[in-house]
Amino acid sequence: QVQLVESGGGSVQAGGSLRLACVVSGDAYSNTYVAWFRQAPGKEREGVAAIHTVRSFIYYGDSFEGRFTISQDNAKNTVYLQMDSLKPEDTAMYYCAADYRGGGVLNVAAFNYWGQGTQVTVSS
Repeated sequence: QVQLVESGGGSVQAGGSLRLACVVSGDAYSNTYVAWFRQAPGKEREGVAAIHTVRSFIYYGDSFEGRFTISQDNAKNTVYLQMDSLKPEDTAMYYCAADYRGGGVLNVAAFNYWGQGTQVTVSS
């Protein structure tokens, strides 16, 4: 079965950086999309970024202004999210999603499997 494990979250001061990682097990990494989403209290889950595992197609959601960078290591079945110049409004649970089934790559409905999430907290 497909499993996703996120790591790298934590607490950081405004302006700091974090690097999240998502390891995807099973058969949901080859020639497909993997994405990062986030959800803050009282807000809907939103697409952050998505990357194709072999074609280097990358998509970003709004509100990042070049501060976030998605990348992947095909040999490790791992997708990363480098977050720089973090702001308090970036505070949220960050989720990895895999097993793309079609539709917009920043839509929740596009993916079959989800990790448990990793908490990112940015203080002022």
